[in-house]
Formats: sequence, structure tokens, C-alpha cells
Amino acid sequence: MGAAGAGLALAACGVQGQGGKEKVSQSDVQEYWAGKARSGRLSWANWPGYMQDDHATIKAFEKETGIQVTYKEVIQEMGPWFGKIQAPLAAGQSIGFDLMVMTNGIQLEQCRQLGYLAPLDHARLKNFAANAGAAFKNPSYDPGNAFTIPYESGVTGIAYNTKYVKEEITGIAQLFDPKYKGRVGMMADSQELGNFGMFALGVDPEKSTRSDWEKAAAKLREQRDDGIVRKYYSQDYVDAVSKGDVWLTMAWSGDVYSLTSPDVKFVVPREGGTIWTDNLCIPKTAANPVDALALMDWLYVPQNNVPLTEFINYMPPIPATQQIIAQKAEQARGDDKKDLTRLSTSPLIFPTQADLARLRHYRRLTQAEETEYQKIFEPIAKGS
Repeated sequence: MGAAGAGLALAACGVQGQGGKEKVSQSDVQEYWAGKARSGRLSWANWPGYMQDDHATIKAFEKETGIQVTYKEVIQEMGPWFGKIQAPLAAGQSIGFDLMVMTNGIQLEQCRQLGYLAPLDHARLKNFAANAGAAFKNPSYDPGNAFTIPYESGVTGIAYNTKYVKEEITGIAQLFDPKYKGRVGMMADSQELGNFGMFALGVDPEKSTRSDWEKAAAKLREQRDDGIVRKYYSQDYVDAVSKGDVWLTMAWSGDVYSLTSPDVKFVVPREGGTIWTDNLCIPKTAANPVDALALMDWLYVPQNNVPLTEFINYMPPIPATQQIIAQKAEQARGDDKKDLTRLSTSPLIFPTQADLARLRHYRRLTQAEETEYQKIFEPIAKGS
């Protein structure tokens, strides 16, 4: 994200696979969208917790456009989701959804390389063009937003409990400090873990090599074998750091904002933090892609996005939402005013430029590189 994290490495090359392309031409776009028309319905696959319980945003879209949305929270992890959709997409069959939300990383890259995603018609994404922040355009994992536009973003940094940690935590090096032996939490996910191992060595993950991976893995194994790590977490680190089972841990910004105790602080380490983005994308076999594209663009009207930001508490891709929320805070009273003020001023939701400059994405991996990467990093959290 930002000038640093987005990478903006737009030199494109062909991607091997079943029709996958990194550089999409206008003829590719025209060929896909030719003859396709709005049907008045669509089906959307998303993660839990990424829509208001009453589906207020979806209802507003339906009322304004007349398009009916079937919404299902069927994505729990990227690996199993990719495993579910891979066979039908490879066979050119429908997966039952016209829109899905995928995190940048291994599985999204596979979908891109294998030609499973519809190339986006940016002529129909005028709200995205007008309102998306510069930091959310041309990401290194999808140059030119050829196949994806962001839904929400978050940061992987460090959370620490100020009841137990009396110094200010500013860097990843402190996760390796022996004085916190048995009180450090690390993430089990190989990409998250690998990124922090590389940050600790001063390596930019997006530009990393196999040699960098091996050195980072060695440092992470040493941290583990020295007993510094209490546990490798998926999502249950929130209770652990709030209760003091661990004193400092790798953490996601939105979790810290929404779920932890007031004693827990979040920091983007000086060595760097990970910016990840959950992206809206259309399966190539979608039955209603025009309707899906209409929803994608509708979400980029700032006023339409604000209720989602208020509910989800992650980073919206639309900078103008911050001012709208701040204006709502000025007019609000009581707890509503307090909550809206906190949201509009939180660096976890609207990071500073200094924090943005330290953020990096995951390394883009070919299928061959993925195999090597996983061999190097996966065994660490498993104790082997």
C-alpha cells in the first residue's frame, strides 16, 4: 500500500497457466463482456463479519438499483475456498457465485495465473476511478486492478498489553527478545510468519528471494527453539493478549480495534508491517457478471461505503469516508459521538502516511515458488 507497499511494479509479463494473463488488453475485456447484460440478480460469496447483520448495505443497493442479491458467508479461509472452487472453474463451470472476496496472496495469485477471474471493465467502474485512494490502485498483486478492486484492507503489526509490557513496543526485534520468553505470540499462517521473519532481517518481502526465505526461517526457528514463542495463532490471539497469556503478539489491526481490551495497543513496526487486502472479484464463469460489476462500483460511492466502515472497522479503500464519518461524529451525541469520533481518528482505520510507507504486501509466488515457500515456512509453526 502507498508508494512503498503497492509496489507499483507494472512491468508486465505473460503468466503461464490456463489462459491466465497479467497484462489484460482492451480486446480481452471487450471479448469477455461482449453480449453480457444486466439480469437483475447476483450471488455474492463473502467472509463472516463483512456485512451488517441486517444486511443494510445490500438492502440499500437493492432499493437503488433493483438488483436482488443472494448473500452468503461461505468463505472461512482462502485455502479451503480455493480447493472448493478450483475444479469447477478449471472445467469452465459455475461455482454458484457471481462475486467473491479473496485476500491477496497465494490463492488469488493462482486464480489470476490460471485464468479463473473475469477481466474487469473499468469503463463501468467510474466510481472506483473517482473515489478509490491512490494507495488502492495498481497494487503489486494485481497491476492495473485488472481482475480485482479492494473491499477492505488491514494491517498485520504488533499488539501488546500495556499492563505487562512497560516499554514502548516499536519494532519486530522485540518479538525476538529473550526477556519476553514464553510471552510472545506469532501467527501460524506461513505468509504472515514469513513476512515478519523477513522484516526482522531488513528484507522487503515483495522483493525477496529463496535465500531470504531460508535466512528468515532460520531466525524464526531460533525464536521458537529458544522458547520465546508461547503459541502460533490463527485468530485466538485476541483473548490471549487481552488476558495476558501473551504480552505481545503479531496481530491484525481490525481485531485490535474491535475485540481487544483497552490495555492493548497496536503498532506498525519500524522494520515494516504487512498490508493485506480482501478483494472483490468476479469468477470467469459468473452467470451475472454485469450485476456484480454494478455492485462493485456502487460500493465505491463514499456515502454507500460509510456504513460498512462503521460496522467492519477495517481500512476502507475510499479516503472520503473519513471526512463523512467525522462530520457524522460532530452531529452525534452520547456514545454514538464517542464511537464515531474514535473511528474517524483511529490510525488503525485511517493509517498515517508514515505507517503506510512501512507497509508491504505478501510476495507474489508462482506455483513452483509457492511449493518452495511452503516447504520452508510451514514446518515452523508445526514444530518441525
